[in-house]
Amino acid sequence: MAKLYFHYSTMNAGKSTLLLQASYNYRERGMRTLLLTASLDDRAGPGLIASRIGISDMATTFTPDTDLFTLIADQGAGCACIFVDEAQFLTEAQVWQLARVADDLGQPVMCYGLRVDFRGQLFPGSRALLAWADDMREVRTICHCGRKATMVVRHDDHGQVLREGAQVQIGGNETYVSLCRRHWREAMGEI
Repeated sequence: MAKLYFHYSTMNAGKSTLLLQASYNYRERGMRTLLLTASLDDRAGPGLIASRIGISDMATTFTPDTDLFTLIADQGAGCACIFVDEAQFLTEAQVWQLARVADDLGQPVMCYGLRVDFRGQLFPGSRALLAWADDMREVRTICHCGRKATMVVRHDDHGQVLREGAQVQIGGNETYVSLCRRHWREAMGEI
């Protein structure tokens, strides 16, 4: 029975690396995969899933208006597994569509994304995946203190921690730092 999986973490935990490695493992065994990523995040290039360690692969992009069930039924027919990067940008409807892919088309769907934003709030796609995924796995990374990082702070161009702003701002190490909850609270001025 196919399942809907959610692999979640903070920034820079290696989620894209794990996605690319898992897809490679299928392909190495002669099985097809379909890679999807949010069109919103084009830091590495349009439709490119890239890891900080230097590996990458092309993906089909989606927007909030994309019907993922139809897209996968058309482009992913016969694929052994469907991989979704930047899953936090999925809509609630799209998460249901991915659940239907697993339930009705019998294809496993592996989603990788952030759990919370820089304010500690769930992303809409993450909230839906946490509610409806068959299997959830935390991808762990560490805070500068050595504890498990579960939160992320956003910095401005001068290194100041931001406490307000739009939920989505595309960026990497120059913008975000993963921290444990205690150091996140400290950075946010709550301690």
